[in-house]
Order: sequence, then C-alpha cells, then structure tokens
Amino acid sequence: MKLHRETAEIFVPDGAPVEAALARTTHMAVGAHQDDLEIMAFDGILKGFQCDTCWFTGVVVTNGAGSPRADLYSDYTDEQMQVVRRREQKKAAVIGEYGAQVLLDYPSAVLKDSADPAPVEDLCALFELARPEIVYTHNLADKHDTHVAVTLRVIEALRRLPAEMRPKHLYGCEVWRDLDWMVDTDKVAFDVSTHQGLQAALLGVFDSQVCGGKRYDLATMGRRQANATYFASHDTDTATGLIFAMDLTPLLEDSTLSIVAYAQGFITRLAQDVTARIQRFGGR
Repeated sequence: MKLHRETAEIFVPDGAPVEAALARTTHMAVGAHQDDLEIMAFDGILKGFQCDTCWFTGVVVTNGAGSPRADLYSDYTDEQMQVVRRREQKKAAVIGEYGAQVLLDYPSAVLKDSADPAPVEDLCALFELARPEIVYTHNLADKHDTHVAVTLRVIEALRRLPAEMRPKHLYGCEVWRDLDWMVDTDKVAFDVSTHQGLQAALLGVFDSQVCGGKRYDLATMGRRQANATYFASHDTDTATGLIFAMDLTPLLEDSTLSIVAYAQGFITRLAQDVTARIQRFGGR
C-alpha cells in the first residue's frame, strides 16, 4: 500500500505479505512515539501474543526525533536517534509477535497541523485494510501535545469510514497522564497481570529512552501495579496490573458529538463526585 512519506515502513515480523498481515488484524494501537504502544496498549499486544486468531498491529506516527538522550546516546543527532528508535520499535514487534508494525515517520509538527491531510489519509488507508475490531490510542486528557494531536487524527480518520467499517471499540489509554482520576464508572480497566516478563522485555527494549534518562520501564510497571492496588478501596486485589482507558467509542457512534464536550464530561463527573463526597460529610 502507498503511504505519504517515502520513509514510511510496514514491518512484518513473520514475513507475511504486507496486505495479508494488515488484513488479519483484530487489535490495533496508534501511538505518537516509539514505545508508546508498549506503555499504553499492552492489552492488545497480549491478545495477539501466541494466538492464531487474534493479531496485533502497531502504528507509530512520528519519527522519534527530539527525544531526550543521555549516557551512550548523549551525542546522538536527531537523525541518529530516529534510526535507533525505529530499530527498537522493530525489536519490540518481534518480541511481542506483532502481526505488523507500521512506522509512518511524520515530524511531530505535521501531526499538530490539523490542516495537513496526509496523516489522516494514511490512517484511513490502514483502517480500511486492517479493519480492526479494537483500536487503542492516547486519551483526550493526555498532557503531551503530540499525543492529543494523534488521538484527534485517529478520530477524524475513523469518522471518515462508513459505520460498518469502524472498530467496535476505540479506547484512549494512559501515557503522559494517568487516568486514575476518572470516576470508577468511567474507567475501562484492562487486566494486564500476566506475562510480566514479556511486559518488562517490551519496555526494556527501548534502551535509548531507559538509558537515555527516562525510566519508563520502572514507571510503567509501577503504574500498572498502583492502578490494581488503588482501584477498589474496600476490596482485596483481584489483579496485579491494570491499565486504565477512556472509552472513546461514542465519538465514532455519533460523528456529530463534540470531542471537547465529550472530554469535558469526564472532568465534570469527577468534579461532581468530589463535591458530593465533601458535602455528604458536612463540608461546604
């Protein structure tokens, strides 16, 4: 298939033809940067791991330039870092047995420009061919500008598809803002208690980030454990790792629904919950 960037690449770990590899997709994650998929979408990776009926396809939208670097990578140029991060993402695809790994290779500035149609057109083409049942992306309350921009491009691309071609579920997951603040009834909780060795391996493969000054490996595993422990205050733990997500599916079911208003709804319900609890015990 033809993508806009000449440097874009579709990597298939098991060597299947590209179109066939994409067409078998059941779970797809679209992330801004190399390692975002492994942080936010392990539920989908796990569904496809060692499975003949479920296949995970990862999509990384940006080229990885501008990432923090230290130690071995402290003197690497942006061009060198792009090579390293692409290589790391492919390693993760092999370890996680992804059905396919797409690298769209856009500069972040392009993603943030809503007037540039190329990223949305690429995503439309991928969604049309892959027809995933489940799509994971960043959440609307993420504090990283590029992450939010990617989510908006994903929503736009999926809204362009006929209703019958859209996924059954679209989830906005945690990376640069936890979702433990949402009221419990709004949370989608993915149980990722199993295969902790695989989780550690996928996070650890991004050595340029871990060694380069950001311990995403420790932070991500710690967040999953914390989510599991603090999820229910009066119950014993039933999981050792949880990933929280926003359900963004209603934005696909009703294309006229305001994205801003939908995101604000999560915040409003939190404010109402906090206010009601304080007032219930005599606070003003």
